[in-house]
Amino acid sequence: MAKVIEGLYYSESHEFVKVEGDFGYIGITDYAQNALGNVVYVDMPEVDDEVTAEEDFGAVESVKAASDLISPVSGTVVEINEALEDEPELLNKDAFENWIIKVELSDKSELDNLMDAKAYEEFCNK
Repeated sequence: MAKVIEGLYYSESHEFVKVEGDFGYIGITDYAQNALGNVVYVDMPEVDDEVTAEEDFGAVESVKAASDLISPVSGTVVEINEALEDEPELLNKDAFENWIIKVELSDKSELDNLMDAKAYEEFCNK
């Protein structure tokens, strides 16, 4: 069973959002990193780029496949996780600790469209 953390928001495309004030940390879930296998590259946007809910903002490449990253929320990128540029495998070690981008949320009501931990767990078990 993939690890799921309480208090985060989850999308059907297996991204999570950890909300702190007006900011959201976006990454891939443990389920996603398990499905991908060994991550070899993370394509991230630039700081100040806009991301839009349900649109792609980058990609994760593994030895098995490449997968688009779909933003669960809209906002402005204020930080990228630069550690992933040199060590993309950090996503395999701990997907939840190693967020991909930090955004300033432009519409917090979008969080209502996402799943909580319990709903996401049920979604993954289908």
